[in-house]
Amino acid sequence: MNGENQVQQSVDWFKPGCTLRQACAGAAEWLSGQGVDEARNDAELFLMHVLELDKASLLFRWNEPFPVDRAEQWISKIARRGAGEPLQYIIGEGWFYGRSFRVSPAVLIPRPETELLVEAVLEAADRLWGSPESATTVAGQAGGSAGPADSEKNAMPTVVDVGTGSGAIAVTLAALRPGWRVTASDLSPDALEVARENASRHGVAGRLAFAQGDLLAPFIDAGRGGAAIDGAVAIDVLVSNPPYIPAADLSGLQREVRDYEPHLALDGGTDGLAPYRVMLEQLPLLPAMPRIVAFELGMGQPEIVAAWMREMEIWDDISIVTDLNGIKRHIVAVRTKAHGA
Repeated sequence: MNGENQVQQSVDWFKPGCTLRQACAGAAEWLSGQGVDEARNDAELFLMHVLELDKASLLFRWNEPFPVDRAEQWISKIARRGAGEPLQYIIGEGWFYGRSFRVSPAVLIPRPETELLVEAVLEAADRLWGSPESATTVAGQAGGSAGPADSEKNAMPTVVDVGTGSGAIAVTLAALRPGWRVTASDLSPDALEVARENASRHGVAGRLAFAQGDLLAPFIDAGRGGAAIDGAVAIDVLVSNPPYIPAADLSGLQREVRDYEPHLALDGGTDGLAPYRVMLEQLPLLPAMPRIVAFELGMGQPEIVAAWMREMEIWDDISIVTDLNGIKRHIVAVRTKAHGA
């Protein structure tokens, strides 16, 4: 049996000799029938991936026949998506903050709401240590003299991204702030492998350190005389998007998440707050208390964790950031003055 006959017998939504437009429409209709949201968008993205075309090139060739030699690959990917597998895992790529990141079932797929966490960290850190633009301005002032405030502005913070997964947060921060010292940590060695690949992809591998361990444990060990993590022991900025789904809620998640994304990166314990409790308990064991702590959390959780942080009386500015859907999503806690100031 030749390849064309195999294709013809395998599915009824794809006909050999159809145009790219017809192939896309047939796949979109079938995916929609399988309960896939944004079926048309997914079909177009798969078509671009299989044919190695950008959107403009695809539209230019819209009425050309579908290449027979790509049909098997096309059908396979559409079938996997129809079964619920996330598009990002199928094509091995997800987008975050305008950059393409490799993803695999070892890591969570980067979410748009986490981009707001990156923005909040950048804004808070730039207030304390200065943005690249302000550092250039200070350095270029006549005489080159700097007072105590300017000295702090010229310093570069040490940043740790706990539970880095694909490395989306750490890589983005390192790319946007080349002077920062950034370390990415994760319990999963497979996740760290993906993060390392993404660091190389975006040209920050030489400026990004990695640590394997559970939450803040690697940095506590370093502070107690253990092996330092590339010198990044005293943490100025702690950012984390840890697991925050209550264990009992996992079975009710969307099938793409429940059946395909790693439960290690989803399960936040009985109430979803276990990682935050542990990290807040670990913070006093670090060599120094971070000036900025920024967390992503689940629905209804930020007020609880923010209250815990206020009781610690360390940060004088604790704010909650709302995501684009109006859900309270992130906490950003800032100690505006350094010790001794």
